[in-house]
Amino acid sequence: MLNFTQYISFGTEFQQWAVCITVSLILGCLLALVHMYRNHTYSKNFILTLAILPAMVQTVIMIVNGNLGTGVAVMGAFGLVRFRSMPGNAREIGSVFLAMAIGLATGMGNLGIAVCLFLIVGAMTIVLVQLPVGQDAFLAKELKITIPESLDYTGIFDDIFEEYTKTAKMMRVKTVNMGSLYELCYQIELKAEENEKKMLDAIRCRNGNLTVVCGRVPTNREEL
Repeated sequence: MLNFTQYISFGTEFQQWAVCITVSLILGCLLALVHMYRNHTYSKNFILTLAILPAMVQTVIMIVNGNLGTGVAVMGAFGLVRFRSMPGNAREIGSVFLAMAIGLATGMGNLGIAVCLFLIVGAMTIVLVQLPVGQDAFLAKELKITIPESLDYTGIFDDIFEEYTKTAKMMRVKTVNMGSLYELCYQIELKAEENEKKMLDAIRCRNGNLTVVCGRVPTNREEL
């Protein structure tokens, strides 16, 4: 049974926890929206986790506040980044760290710091995403062209590449369909993204309407 003094203390602690978890959930949801901004690689489960992670970290910190367990809880929370079921890209890792930092700040009662941290880092994220850094990478393509074995592939598409691409380099040639066809693999950089269909139509006329595949250059997924 709680006496009156303990009841008052419990009520005050509960109010503090309610205020902190409300702020944590609001900032977590806003962080999830920032993470989704111009991002096409996120999953629904990751967004849900990102929204509630600050509240979970904040509650753990409030429970063990003032004890040696605080340090253990902090290390355990940051250990979530290392032991996720799947590796994350750089932006995901940054969002998880920000979510935990918000949870740590609200858990220690520093609501103003948590709000300022989110506003500053969130604003910087939006600004940096809008910068035209790395946009040229979208013009770099891997082009695979199938031609009949009777067709001499040496320089056969040079005039098309000269018209539609900045650079075009043949990477490999291999036989397909029991040697009756050749597959030419190029790495190209388009002059403009809207030229892609025109270039493919010109190639199809040249290779007898056989298979042509144009896509992003395969790269290793950026992981931390």
